[in-house]
Amino acid sequence: MSAETVVAALAVPHAPEPRTTPPIEVSVVLPCLNEAETLAACIQSAWSTITSAGLRGEVVVADNGSSDGSVEIARRCRARVVRVSARGYGSALRAGIAAARGEYVVMGDADQSYDFASIPLLVERLRDGYDLVMGNRFSGSIERDAMPWSHRFIGNPVLSWIGRVFFGSRVGDFHCGLRAFRRDAILGLGLSSTGMEFASEMVVKATLHHLRVTEVPITLYRDGRSRPPHLRTWRDGWRHLRFMLLYSPRWLFLIPGGLLFAVGALGLAVLARGPYRLGGLGLDVGTLLVAGFACLVGYQVIVFAAFTKVFAVREGLHPEHPLLTRAYRYVRLETGLLASTLMTALGVALLAVAFGGWASRGFGALDPRATIRLVVPACVLLALGVQTIFASFFLSILGMYHRHKCQNCWRLALKAGLGRVEGTHYETCHKHTNKEDHAALKEQHRLRHPALHEHLSKGTE
Repeated sequence: MSAETVVAALAVPHAPEPRTTPPIEVSVVLPCLNEAETLAACIQSAWSTITSAGLRGEVVVADNGSSDGSVEIARRCRARVVRVSARGYGSALRAGIAAARGEYVVMGDADQSYDFASIPLLVERLRDGYDLVMGNRFSGSIERDAMPWSHRFIGNPVLSWIGRVFFGSRVGDFHCGLRAFRRDAILGLGLSSTGMEFASEMVVKATLHHLRVTEVPITLYRDGRSRPPHLRTWRDGWRHLRFMLLYSPRWLFLIPGGLLFAVGALGLAVLARGPYRLGGLGLDVGTLLVAGFACLVGYQVIVFAAFTKVFAVREGLHPEHPLLTRAYRYVRLETGLLASTLMTALGVALLAVAFGGWASRGFGALDPRATIRLVVPACVLLALGVQTIFASFFLSILGMYHRHKCQNCWRLALKAGLGRVEGTHYETCHKHTNKEDHAALKEQHRLRHPALHEHLSKGTE
């Protein structure tokens, strides 16, 4: 027997390659809290659309502590159940999105208010390259009694308008519960809201991070529940408005503070020279005091805007802003100290003039209507100088503090593409470090995100 025959006889035949399950393309995520009346119909509608459209999909029910048998209903309807202990609409959706296995996620309410036959249209827009596809009930249709009049004509339009003005978004219906998105893009935003304001947070952050967002018209139907909805008009409306205000230092602080400071400064400049007649109003020293107060308050609010914006960027709540980056190159601690010195010196000079006038009269009684026109602007300048000193130091401290955030690592990786994230992340987040620190941060990043770096290494082979 030849050696070749022996080898052939002892050779073990290759085992057949294991069959691989095709990846899931679409995950339909339904937040659920005691939706036994309507859950089965919603799941069946989602499955029917997935099957008829030829999509590879799954249905995920993010249960938020149901006690009416919703979990058992979901399982009987072939949905995957994710139990979420943290209460809230946002908490349920965040957990459901994180557990989803699809490239695309379609989220919708489990109360039969939305028609899941819209899934193919939403997915088609995502395949066109959009990151977030919003349903728009106002450009579509709203069934009679499907939405309270206060929500239809006041709440939703007003809050959506505020969102468009504050953040430059083009979305016409911020709070539509039916929407679709690329899972990795939305996870990269680091959404954190736990309540109904989650709907606004997704749109706001997608806009701030320049994701591609579009809308499609949909129909809102009257829900199939016999109990009142979870949504509370005033409580949840306030939570949406509060989120938008907190995420927009420009509108919360900068614009009101700037207007107040400008009006106060104008009043000081005019009334420091003497009384002024505005139509039928005679403005004098009383108005001068109010103008000085407006200057101080307005300036303090502007400083709050700067503090908030820097902190939001450093914490990853807002994306890096080009204007802020340029400002940090030229506006340093020394710049602030110089400005505060000039303001303080001018204030001291005005006080010196006032003191000289008092001395020329033998330190006797003075006409307050004359002296106050020097003393009030002087005190305002001194106060502004002191505020500027401490504000400059605090902004410098915020500029020094730049914690390495895992959330930003993933966001930048997902936004830039895995093949380009190496270097992009460090140029963006650590551009002020030297080469040795840069190498150390790269190693830290590799240890924190081994899966990401595995993808990176494969992309560069």
